[in-house]
Amino acid sequence: MEETILANLIENEKFTRKVIPYLTEELFAEESERILFGIINEHVEKYNALPSKEVLHIELGNQDGISDIAFTDTQNLIRGLETDDSSKLDWLLDNTEKFIQDRSLHNAIRQSIRILDTEGEHTKAAIPELLQDALGISFDTQVGHDVLVDTKDRFDTYHLKQNRLRFNLDYLNRITNGGLPTKTLSCIMAGTGVGKSLAMCSMAAGNLMDQKNVLYISLELSEEMVAQRIDQNLLDVTQDELMDLSRDEFERKVDKVRESTKGKFVVKSFPPASVGSGHFRHLLNELRVKKNFVPNVIYLDYINLCTSARIKAGSNFNSYTYIKAIAEEIRGLAVEFDVPIITATQTNRDAVNSSDIELDNTSDSMGLPMTLDFMLALISTEELEEQNQLMVKQLKNRFGDPSTHKRFLIGVDRSKMRLYDIDSSYQVGVMGSGAEEDVPLMDSTAFGEADNDRSKTFKKNKFKGFS
Repeated sequence: MEETILANLIENEKFTRKVIPYLTEELFAEESERILFGIINEHVEKYNALPSKEVLHIELGNQDGISDIAFTDTQNLIRGLETDDSSKLDWLLDNTEKFIQDRSLHNAIRQSIRILDTEGEHTKAAIPELLQDALGISFDTQVGHDVLVDTKDRFDTYHLKQNRLRFNLDYLNRITNGGLPTKTLSCIMAGTGVGKSLAMCSMAAGNLMDQKNVLYISLELSEEMVAQRIDQNLLDVTQDELMDLSRDEFERKVDKVRESTKGKFVVKSFPPASVGSGHFRHLLNELRVKKNFVPNVIYLDYINLCTSARIKAGSNFNSYTYIKAIAEEIRGLAVEFDVPIITATQTNRDAVNSSDIELDNTSDSMGLPMTLDFMLALISTEELEEQNQLMVKQLKNRFGDPSTHKRFLIGVDRSKMRLYDIDSSYQVGVMGSGAEEDVPLMDSTAFGEADNDRSKTFKKNKFKGFS
């Protein structure tokens, strides 16, 4: 690594400007490396330019007090300096930062041992500071956002369109102000058989056709079953029609889809209750290395079947703590890999046959909705099933006002695993006599009025005002 650093100090100006303030001669183990770095550093400081190999040889000859062996070793070191054009700047910076941190800590520990043995110019009280300085070395000087100083950057973020993952459903884009931001965790809640997996497959297929890379992790369905549902959606066929396709017809349809998108779709299945964020992190790294695949969105079907990396299953922890730990770890994964993660959860028994769902109907743990950024409920009734519709209700929304379009209807084609927008007249009809789409859905019905009364009562009891 030392030779790689020295070679790039004379060839890569961006690299040199970034790292040379953090480098010192003491970081290099060999005498020839320390001599050469001293020459390079002095030349950059004096001339504000990178030295060539010829300049290094001349400057080496002007050095005093160097033994013949050290002179010869440094000459050979200069001759052997070569840079690898394939090395990316990010890789060089990351590994140079790690080298400086490791060597600084090594030197600090050695100096601490000398202080303990002799207590020369330093006392034992200096040891914590030596170690703290070594551990605090970082090329990233941004340690927080200064509200009163960093106004320009903040103003720019207010007026820049965020990199959001758009849905293929109009109302979902409306309530999220254009889609899901990265580094977020969202969840779809519904009872058994309502359509959680169907909704995620439909959204994932829409993302693929929107030129996105999609990773679908299933802890419930096999890879083949998930792929079949995606095929039904993308190829616009029912399950029976899919089974009746000949090989040539099937491949022709898939080729047509492939030509329509630059995105990739990877499905990975794991046994339930056996994997967690650590396994998913390993999967993401493997996909990047082996398939050059970096997802724009991750679907996790579903979160309650994951394990926690911090809490052992079956240990003396309640379900609230355990599920909350899982949610925090999965959300941390979204932040680490800069993607939105969309998952699902069941309702509890109280809401199995309910025509209305609240946050407290979440199965297993309220720790899940407390950690989420965005949460929707899917509601199905006999009347909605007859119309091939689902009701969507906002339960939590950090991206918009959850009281706007609190409920709305979407179409569902279960035979083709697809959700779709329905004509706005259906929304107005359900809303009642109002002609405006922004009138809260169903407010004029007995059910809607009762739900609004419950919401008002909850808000009144929840917030008494400032004292």
